[in-house]
Amino acid sequence: MPYSSGPADAGALDGEPPRRRRWPLIAVSATLVTLVVIGVSAVLLLRDRADQVPVADPSEQPAVVEPTALPTGSPATGGAAPESSADPRFVKVGQCVRNEGPTGGRPELLITECGTRTYEVLRRFDEATSGERDAEAKCAKVEGYTNWYFFDSELDTLDFVLCLKLR
Repeated sequence: MPYSSGPADAGALDGEPPRRRRWPLIAVSATLVTLVVIGVSAVLLLRDRADQVPVADPSEQPAVVEPTALPTGSPATGGAAPESSADPRFVKVGQCVRNEGPTGGRPELLITECGTRTYEVLRRFDEATSGERDAEAKCAKVEGYTNWYFFDSELDTLDFVLCLKLR
């Protein structure tokens, strides 16, 4: 019988391979699974958050603006002509938008001719925004604003805040 110098060779005396500890592998696997679940959850939450873009009034929720025809050429008196797109991402100061969203629901702004029950853009902030409080704080410095609108995306370079005045 061969001589054994310690516990490391104990399994070898019986002809069995030495036991390996599996708990480090289990701990690493559990950590990786937890990180993947947290990452997927964060992506889903951020994607849902980017879809939420409220319009707020300091005192009350704005009324839904009735649909009007998009301009076909000349600008309305007192306002600039909209670009080729009616998407609010392209609206400029002096242009007007209308809310096509449901009352009390998520707003859907479209660039339109300035007229009654439209919102004139008094100021535009093209910078990262953190949401409603940030938009309200930015527009509080704009004289004559009645409403604000913000777009908060996962990519901060696409964020913007509009300070609006109901006409």
